Amino acid sequence: MTDIPNLIAIGQFSSLTRLSVRMLRHYDANGVLVPAQVDPATGYRWYAPSQLADAMLVRQLRDVGFGVPAIGALLAARDTSTFTRALDQQREVLVDETRAAQHRLTLIDRMREAHRLENTMSITIDQHPFAARRIVGLRDTIPTYADEGQLWGRFMPELQSQGVDITGLGGAINHDEGFKESDVDTEVWLEVAPGTTVTEPLNARDLPEQRCLRATLVGPYDQIGEACDQLARKAAADNLTMTGGMHYVYLTDPSNTPPEEQRTEIYLPIA
Repeated sequence: MTDIPNLIAIGQFSSLTRLSVRMLRHYDANGVLVPAQVDPATGYRWYAPSQLADAMLVRQLRDVGFGVPAIGALLAARDTSTFTRALDQQREVLVDETRAAQHRLTLIDRMREAHRLENTMSITIDQHPFAARRIVGLRDTIPTYADEGQLWGRFMPELQSQGVDITGLGGAINHDEGFKESDVDTEVWLEVAPGTTVTEPLNARDLPEQRCLRATLVGPYDQIGEACDQLARKAAADNLTMTGGMHYVYLTDPSNTPPEEQRTEIYLPIA
């Protein structure tokens, strides 16, 4: 090998750039960071001081998630708008991944809590009519079923603003024809006196009596899905014809009731 002043041996270059010798060889093999000189007899790699900046940029791009092909392209485009756009796009990807990971963590926490409370949960199934009543409701599209609280947060102040007198229980109705992963058409409601009227965004109407299969859940709201499953299985086993979506009636106030003592009725309309 011909001596070149100031060349840096691969071990020292690795220490200076915080890239392992293995990765330096990998980047060389892929044409991303090619040594200034390679000893033809031993294959030993040497790097020029001017390559330190390249190596540090390679490490930064790797650390934010770019693959080897993209790193090679971005090294060549570092002083262009392409480089900036690539960083912006990668940032959006990471933000989306963070949101998805946080959602999965939330689901895991709910599953752990549901498992902890599983032994305190009870579900009973019977045929019981959904009683006729006059309700005042607020209906809107929410991100998912778990976001029903967003509607209640808007509903209660509006009720107070309009001076609506609540006379009974409350609940929720999912108006979509089938199950949806997102953008759920949901209405929250409270029972009011006959003849009660309201103005937008609220609506007032009479719900008729309906023949229903009812599940009574004693336990946390996270278990409503299990109660719905049991209702569907019971309807199928008894050869009942389902005529509408689930209606939920909340018998306890979640703000002052422990999860294991919360009571919910789920009504499945049947022919």
